[in-house]
Amino acid sequence: MAPISAVNDFVVKFANVNGSGSASANELFAKAILRMGVPVSPRNIFPSNIQGLPTWYEVRVNARGWLGRRGGVDLMVAMNPQTWDGDLKEIEPGGYLFYDSTKPLPKSKFRDDVTVLGVPLTDICNRTYSEARQRQLFKNIMYIGALSVLLDIEPAVVETLLAEQYKGKEKLLDANKQAFHLGRDYATEHLAHPLGVRVERADAVGERIFVDGNAAAALGCIYGGATVCAWYPITPSSSVAEAFQKYCMKYRVDAQTGTNKFAIIQAEDEIASIGMVVGAGWNGARAFTATSGPGVSLMTEFIGLAYFAEIPVTIIDVQRGGPSTGMPTRTQQSDVLACAYASHGDTKHVLLFPEDPAECFEFSAAALDLADRLQTPVFVLTDLDIGMNQRLCEPFRWDDAREYDRGKVMTHAELEAGKDFGRYKDVDGDGVPYRTYPGTHPTRGSYFTRGTSRDPYARYSERGPDYIYNMERLLNKFDTARSLVPQPVARAAKQKARCGALYYGSTSPAMAEAIDALEREGVHLDTLRLRAFPFPESVREFIDAHDTVFVVEQNRDAQLRSLVVNEFGIDPARLVPVLHYDGTPITARFIARAISERVRSAGGRAQGNGVGAARVGG
Repeated sequence: MAPISAVNDFVVKFANVNGSGSASANELFAKAILRMGVPVSPRNIFPSNIQGLPTWYEVRVNARGWLGRRGGVDLMVAMNPQTWDGDLKEIEPGGYLFYDSTKPLPKSKFRDDVTVLGVPLTDICNRTYSEARQRQLFKNIMYIGALSVLLDIEPAVVETLLAEQYKGKEKLLDANKQAFHLGRDYATEHLAHPLGVRVERADAVGERIFVDGNAAAALGCIYGGATVCAWYPITPSSSVAEAFQKYCMKYRVDAQTGTNKFAIIQAEDEIASIGMVVGAGWNGARAFTATSGPGVSLMTEFIGLAYFAEIPVTIIDVQRGGPSTGMPTRTQQSDVLACAYASHGDTKHVLLFPEDPAECFEFSAAALDLADRLQTPVFVLTDLDIGMNQRLCEPFRWDDAREYDRGKVMTHAELEAGKDFGRYKDVDGDGVPYRTYPGTHPTRGSYFTRGTSRDPYARYSERGPDYIYNMERLLNKFDTARSLVPQPVARAAKQKARCGALYYGSTSPAMAEAIDALEREGVHLDTLRLRAFPFPESVREFIDAHDTVFVVEQNRDAQLRSLVVNEFGIDPARLVPVLHYDGTPITARFIARAISERVRSAGGRAQGNGVGAARVGG
């Protein structure tokens, strides 16, 4: 079989051992291609331990700008003997295998349809370096050097990146350059180059930035006016709070006095952290916490209190696989239902679904506004794929003239003038009452905040009519949120389509490519990307306009589909689930195959049959 031949359109996967120092070298590889003007989309797949277990780093190189996982591997850099057999199977026919050839392997360990590229990395390191740690670390830089020859990556670009990384550390810089050129020299002398897959300088990146979603969300909280963060460490959300602290030290310190204008508290657990955020929100501060699914589970009682007492709270949930501890370092869209109805009793919460770091920035800032305006908890539902992986996205945009939306806050002057204040009274039909900040007025505007039932003036009451008034007003407020949250993004097929698809969040990049592939097959699909809950009426209208609608998501139980069915009372058979939940990000190939097979088997008209239309697990 002829080797794969492609310029600026291939997938490289690195198979390493966690704790070996490979992460920085692999990131160097991805950034070097990006610096050559070619879009990349890297994904780090790592275990939930410090070292010793297998880890992978997958880099999608695509000049067209597809940023989702494609599926399949064109070049496998197999540096972990423990996973050799599985890694070998992933390589596409005609692909390439790069490995450390210091130890000879029998022919049975290879494939006839794969080009083998051996470099005796361990042998070279043993001859060059005396310290064990140096041998381990520089082997990684050495294979980057060899790959730069094989893939036509400009060496000057890599050297510039090394110089930036080790600025002011000349000895480390010189040592890394030496290792890089050792790899280059060997590949130049012993291997045919370049390969059929290679990089060619382009201008396809434009003004886009390269950032991870957790850092973007933290910066969004800064711009959105957050001054309080209470959190407890949990993968994969911890770097949100860590980034927020970094940005606070830059933007929230008084230049003249050096006084911190922020409070960041690492609490003893998730229950304490959300309690602090609720307290800060009650006092008028813009406050948030960052967590993942297990943390949300522990927070639900306080979340219910904030919902019923109507206190602004922002929760950034970086989702991972569950239940229980689940898969701490794997991605899923697994908390949709848990967050939508968090707490006991009748609760409904606002959820925002960002698709990339740019929307993580935008939606985190928006969540703080929405929480204040609606006086309620607001969730930003990102996930590990967005949160912990760097991704190309549009530059963050902010209008310096933008003012924070604090919602209905009764002032001292209004209270002094005798304006009627009922803390839980709907005065204009949108379900949102007025509140006051503590200390606004010495005698007027005070109220008792409680988690038990009360009348519109915050007086304790267990009367049925008072309880019903509050509960229906909260439902009315939730309905008001439909027009305030980010609206869905629709895309019409090139030809009239009888089928549609709903999707959200990190599924978006793979979905975009899948739609393109389906259209080339003659399968036309209208799509609607949901960006928030509560769903606006346009979601129902989209579903009603199509015979069948696929719901593409990354969890086992079709959680978004369940939410749509529950909220709109739609016949479940009309919504066909496409489910991916093995912990890796969904691929364009999986989506396209699942939809194409269903449409074609039904003669062009998909038929739903309940949960399980298309799924992958395990």
